[in-house]
Amino acid sequence: MKTLLIVWHSRTGAAWQMAGAAVAGAEAEREVAVRLLPAAETGAADVLSADGYLFACPENLASMSGEMKEFFDRSYYPCLERLNGRPYAAMIAAGSDGTGAARQLARIATGWRLKPVAEPLIVGTHAQTPQAILAAKTLSAAQLAACRQLGAALAAGLAMGVF
Repeated sequence: MKTLLIVWHSRTGAAWQMAGAAVAGAEAEREVAVRLLPAAETGAADVLSADGYLFACPENLASMSGEMKEFFDRSYYPCLERLNGRPYAAMIAAGSDGTGAARQLARIATGWRLKPVAEPLIVGTHAQTPQAILAAKTLSAAQLAACRQLGAALAAGLAMGVF
């Protein structure tokens, strides 16, 4: 059985909701085991034991969150040259455009030798004031549906051996 690892970090709940929705979509594919782990608790052994990945994090100051970056840094050397060609996708919770975080994550995934299988899913919260940025987020049904679809697509691709 193939395993999809979903690694997330969230400060205000948006990326957590995105990851949860992706799990719901992925679990519909019964031939794939789905693991959901917070970035702070995910290690190289978790990464190495998975067949595909979905990374969900917030954009902070045009970059991915520090906690997600720390996960990548901590796992890089133990995983180097051992993940070549494995599929991944990314979800970014963004107050503005999210493209900086998506580019940063893509560069890291390239260094890990992962293969992108979907465009980054960027969910905009449009939080621009200090109060709105720090507030707990509630994503819309449409935003969560897109996350469910991405999770389902990744799991289906793993199950069929497409990637």
